[in-house]
Amino acid sequence: MDFESLEELRGAFALFDDWEERYRFLIELGAVLPDMSDALKTDGALVPGCTSRVWMVPRVVENDAGDAVFQFIADSDAQIVRGLVAILFVAYNDCPVKDIGDVDIEAFFTDVGLDKHLSPNRRNGFFSIVEKIKSYAAGN
Repeated sequence: MDFESLEELRGAFALFDDWEERYRFLIELGAVLPDMSDALKTDGALVPGCTSRVWMVPRVVENDAGDAVFQFIADSDAQIVRGLVAILFVAYNDCPVKDIGDVDIEAFFTDVGLDKHLSPNRRNGFFSIVEKIKSYAAGN
């Protein structure tokens, strides 16, 4: 993905004047999400609480500096949701586990207007994925 931070992503969303353009951008984000092998799309990898099917395989690894970092691969059967997963990829992938709780994804969600332009089901699904990330990172 070309975005290294939520700030960069926030700036990209700000370039679009209307929500139709932002939806297209969200779909484009999902299109560049790293591929997830069909073999990983198991029932055990499904994220509960999502209307669309979302699979996520998380892990904690040690980076070159010796810090525990959170990594994941995920996919969805819905284009918009793939875009939402891509946002979470920017926010959390390779994030030090100790910093997961410091990511203010709710502020980002509000700042770019997703809170007002997504259905309640999409919002709930987005935050179900966030909760799975936080839960997994806390357990490792």
